Amino acid sequence: MMRSPGRDPAPSDGEEASDSTPLLQGAWPAEGAPVCCSARYNLAVLAFFGFFVLYALRVNLSVALVDMVDSNTTSADNVTSKECAEHSAPVKILRSQTGKRYQWDAETQGWILGSFFYGYIVTQVPGGYIARKVGGKRLLGFGILGTAVFTLFTPIAADFGVGALVVLRALEGLGEGVTFPAMHAMWSSWAPPLERSKLLSISYAGAQLGTVVSLPLSGIICLYMNWTYVFYLFGIVGIIWFILWISLVSDTPETHMRISQYEKEYILSSLRNQLSSQKSVPWVPMLKSLPLWAIVVAHFSYNWTFYTLLTLLPTYMKEILRFNIQENGFLSALPYLGCWLCMILSGQAADNLRAKWNVSTVCVRRVFTLIGMIGPAVFLVAAGFIGCDYSLAVAFLTISTALGGFCSSGFSINHLDIAPSTLLQNGKLFSVSLLLSMYLVPFSSHCSPKVKYRTGLSAITMDTETEGTNKQSSLLMYFCLSCNLKVPSIF
Repeated sequence: MMRSPGRDPAPSDGEEASDSTPLLQGAWPAEGAPVCCSARYNLAVLAFFGFFVLYALRVNLSVALVDMVDSNTTSADNVTSKECAEHSAPVKILRSQTGKRYQWDAETQGWILGSFFYGYIVTQVPGGYIARKVGGKRLLGFGILGTAVFTLFTPIAADFGVGALVVLRALEGLGEGVTFPAMHAMWSSWAPPLERSKLLSISYAGAQLGTVVSLPLSGIICLYMNWTYVFYLFGIVGIIWFILWISLVSDTPETHMRISQYEKEYILSSLRNQLSSQKSVPWVPMLKSLPLWAIVVAHFSYNWTFYTLLTLLPTYMKEILRFNIQENGFLSALPYLGCWLCMILSGQAADNLRAKWNVSTVCVRRVFTLIGMIGPAVFLVAAGFIGCDYSLAVAFLTISTALGGFCSSGFSINHLDIAPSTLLQNGKLFSVSLLLSMYLVPFSSHCSPKVKYRTGLSAITMDTETEGTNKQSSLLMYFCLSCNLKVPSIF
């Protein structure tokens, strides 16, 4: 195996560290501070619940929208609902019908779902800059708080009309857009190199578990109460999390009130010669960096596949596989449960390969990215061939999304390996790669002159008046395949 670049000798005390030294080449002590009750793992747990709330707020509309819309007005209803047979002996469930229904066709629903991402892309680079100025703690906290507060007003906005709801969702996207750059900026000061995969995987795995809980819980709430309570519940949970986050977290180990002296010295010594007070950002060299563009390509491909499923899966379950609102929520959550498990396990495996087996960081990132791109592509396309086989469709979608969890220890944290400290302390490199990847995705939805269902991240390019949605879904899955297959050759 290749020798890990991280094992290179550290500079002597008399040498001055360069701000352009990637974190990949840093030095760290041989023995780490205990994990139990440590400040860095407490941060990871609180961040986990933060991203849990973040994605619960993001995806709850995908299920609630199924119940908000009068299905008789869906433009594709008369075509798509006949492609697959009704489930045999459907169970009659007494459900609440108190929620107001809206006359929104499929294209209108697409704009409502997609409007979030048009706000989301606006705050990517500013998020990194603001994290440098005010700290990642406040930025991430207030970003999620803002989204939670706006979520509480969703029923009111829906009553005002489609325009008000679209604007509200875009504002929610503005709040969430700063969260990942803020989190990356915080981990640049908190994560020892050999614990980086574990800590970041724990943090970001909250997003998958938030999806797992939000989708079925939203379905249950819609079934037994009404869709308005979906937004009230998750909005209140977001506010509670914000209070805990602001009270218990600090931007750096130096400012943490309860960290042990040993842990503080361990973190600071492991990151020695890596943190910088330099404020300038080398924009031209950064944009000329081939590794950065490799990350952008990987980020784009992953985002396309992930967010396409995230926004459209409940609709696919209803319109094609014809599951009811309760089944829809539970089955839509299964793929993200698998992804959550893979994220946790892959983070542990990646750090073990580097620390115990002396596998190079470059090799680990490439292998995990390869698994997280090729595996999902294969099973996603396979799902397009099985037609109305409910069991196989759910199984293939679950395996596809689960394997994507390996990317959390691949390209997703590669910024921390290759970037100079100047870019990491303000979250700038992550902001740039996420911004470029997110800008490309929504633009691709306008490539077809016949877009009937547009989400901002995907477009079904067949006219629903002449083609079935099952065929449209297959075409969309082929595009996801082409995106994912190009990554290994570039990355």
